[in-house]
Amino acid sequence: MAVVTPRIFVSHLSGIAVFDPNGDQVGRLRDLVALLRIGDRPPRLLGLVVEVISRRRIFVPMTRVTGVESGQIVTTGVVNMRRFEQRASETLVFGELLDRRVRLVETGEEVTVLDIGIIQLPARRDWEIDKVFVRRGKGGALRRKGEVLTVEWSAVTGFSLEEHGQGAENLLATFEQLRPADLAGVLHHLSPKRRAEVAAALDDDRLADVMEELPEDDQVEIIGKLKDERAADVLEAMDPDDAADLLSELPEEEKERLLTLMRPEEAADVRRLMSYEERTAGGLMTTEPIVLRPDATVADALARVRDPDLSPALAAQVYVCRPPDETPTGKYLGLVHFQRLLRDPPFTLVSFIVDTDLPALRPDTPLPEVTGYLAAYNMVAAPVVDEGGALLGAVTVDDVLDHLLPDDWREAGLHDRTDTADTTTAATSTSTTGAPVRPRGKTADGR
Repeated sequence: MAVVTPRIFVSHLSGIAVFDPNGDQVGRLRDLVALLRIGDRPPRLLGLVVEVISRRRIFVPMTRVTGVESGQIVTTGVVNMRRFEQRASETLVFGELLDRRVRLVETGEEVTVLDIGIIQLPARRDWEIDKVFVRRGKGGALRRKGEVLTVEWSAVTGFSLEEHGQGAENLLATFEQLRPADLAGVLHHLSPKRRAEVAAALDDDRLADVMEELPEDDQVEIIGKLKDERAADVLEAMDPDDAADLLSELPEEEKERLLTLMRPEEAADVRRLMSYEERTAGGLMTTEPIVLRPDATVADALARVRDPDLSPALAAQVYVCRPPDETPTGKYLGLVHFQRLLRDPPFTLVSFIVDTDLPALRPDTPLPEVTGYLAAYNMVAAPVVDEGGALLGAVTVDDVLDHLLPDDWREAGLHDRTDTADTTTAATSTSTTGAPVRPRGKTADGR
């Protein structure tokens, strides 16, 4: 039987407290950030605008929200304290959607938006706007005149993205369903001006995913046109090994400036990766594999493997280590393959099923030996351990392939992928011509 997620109307959320998992108050909710989409597709909620104790307004992604109930919001506790700045593709729910005059699709009648209903999608972390509470007629000062009704998002018009001119919103809506590699192909063939506009409008995580698929020249161009704080945010969202590769292409002064703006723990990982030779296990590895303690269970391991943000290669196995759990860890004990996790009861300790026979790589292992290791043991990822026995990271097969293929392989692939992407873009643009213009409001904050 499907689980029904309760709908929440945003008027009940205004000003409520936001807590971390320990029960400490982070701040209070001041707005919600949404991404409007072309046609009648419900908008996706990107995150919250939270006012912290210092009255600074920060952005908390919806992926960090673990609960919205009983007059409070609970987050993972990991927040970025940089000041919120609204981007061109974003819409503030309180600031720009409420009190707007829109029209009912069926009758063309003008109505006023009084409230917005949001819902979490089943089995996912995404949230969407699905209902609109509106009032017919202009009403009086107390808003008690005119009939009120709740309708589906698709039943009203007037919120749509602007489709005229050179705004990046239309491009983003058109490209929303593309995989990062395909969107990278589109960006690669845009003019530098348009490439910068689209990059500026993409959210940090999406831009980071796309940047990892772009040729180095495009990466350097885009990162150079972002404001320093935004560039640091994007570098933090990238895989550490990809961020290290990009930073190594920048002038020393610019590289140090961006590293200084990054969170210390993120910058430390990137600096560590940059200290290794490029074509070695240390230079190829990521510092964020799945690390578990010996007393973790199979159920704990499977919960970590289910993380949708993990690449398939990183999710293929977990690494069992003594504390600390972050790389460089305590003593590395071995690894457990995903298939073995599926074969054992959930309560089994990973220490009982850990593979201790498979040798680990040293950070100075050259690329040809790394390739031979993966081929010999039929692995998609390999542990990298230092002389003291601490796990430093893991080399994945995709990073090895990046360095085995010709230097221009990305550009050759981008040409092929863009043919398909351009066809999709043209078809989508044609079908959405003539949609209503998105209303715009003013806000004191911006991210």
